[in-house]
Amino acid sequence: MPSRFRGLWLHADFRRLWAGSTISIFGTMVGMGALAYTAILELDAGAWELAVLSGCSFVPGFSFGLFGGALVDRFHRRPIMIACDIGRFALLATIPVAAVLDVLTIGQLWIVAFLATTLTDCLFNPSYEAYLPTLIEKDQLLEGNSKLTATASVAEFSGFSVSGWLVQLLRAPGAVAIDAISYLASAFFIWRIKTPEPPPKPLHERRHIFHEIHEGLSYVARSSLLRSLAAADVFLAFGTRMVGVLFLLYLNEEVGFSPGVLGMIFAVGGISSLMSSLLAQRITARWHFGTVMVVALALVPIGGLGMPLASSVSLMGVAFLVAAQLITDPGWTLWEIMKISVRQGVTPDHIQGRMNSTMRFLEFAGASAGAALAGILGSTIGVRETLWVSVVITALPAVVLLISPVSRLSHPPGHITPADSPS
Repeated sequence: MPSRFRGLWLHADFRRLWAGSTISIFGTMVGMGALAYTAILELDAGAWELAVLSGCSFVPGFSFGLFGGALVDRFHRRPIMIACDIGRFALLATIPVAAVLDVLTIGQLWIVAFLATTLTDCLFNPSYEAYLPTLIEKDQLLEGNSKLTATASVAEFSGFSVSGWLVQLLRAPGAVAIDAISYLASAFFIWRIKTPEPPPKPLHERRHIFHEIHEGLSYVARSSLLRSLAAADVFLAFGTRMVGVLFLLYLNEEVGFSPGVLGMIFAVGGISSLMSSLLAQRITARWHFGTVMVVALALVPIGGLGMPLASSVSLMGVAFLVAAQLITDPGWTLWEIMKISVRQGVTPDHIQGRMNSTMRFLEFAGASAGAALAGILGSTIGVRETLWVSVVITALPAVVLLISPVSRLSHPPGHITPADSPS
């Protein structure tokens, strides 16, 4: 009897990585909203306090990410991921404990967000993205990233849907506890991976960490493909972080949507992302690869119009928010799958960590500026008006990509020739 599974589903260690990733993302989707809801509902946070909380969620990557990437290339990546999972569990578990003891403060939320994000963005994510190309073949990267993103979309669908209701049933700190527990499950599945990693560079061959960081920066700077992807991501992070800082404050406090209803609406984005990720390989096989990347980015600002247009708790307001999820999320998902596959496909294993950390460093620079501007504009011109500004900014990445060498790529990463990457 033929197996119902094919491709990477037959790869046992890929399945273990997939399981750990999916469980972790489910918890993170619950926890991301729960932290913001904790600040808003439990601590009466305003625009500037939410801006600081958002900043604590990406400033570490901007400040320490380059060092993290160099460390990732110095050691085995799987133990780093396991240690990060355990650390994130311990940090997030302090929030429900403090809530039960009635000693929770906005300062604790800021500290936990800062330290948890340091583990996530400085160590776990660069390790994860550098680890995948050592687990599967480079011509499988698009398939691997599509499958991981597909299940991430399911996690987003269920996580966002459950998040709003958990906040109402357990209160926001209780939802954060779900996020904490998910990291233990992630650590277990990653621990069970058996495939040996390539050995890191021997101690006597390592150079000063600043030199290694410079190598990562130089590698990205010399590659026209990576430079273009980085520029697009800087603008995208700038605009979308503005939305990330203010959308709950706008929809919950100003418009009046309840957490449960918002959870159901956001779940639509998870479903549309799932469909996009499942079709990614067919789409890229049928149409010009670079053109698909440009169109994917162009969908983000088009869908983003729905957020500020949703000005009331009404059928029309719900329709605008659902439309935003149906348009923005598939474009974002395609972009993520394709850009990561290109990055992994053109980068040698020994510098994957530093390449990823360099790209993330630049993204966080854009996100830092976006959060700061969101806090300033949200407190001066208004939250809704600031969301309109974010739509304009998120339109810039597609323009950047359109005039770049990325738009001329005709094939997925497995077919990229050595001429596309620096020597």
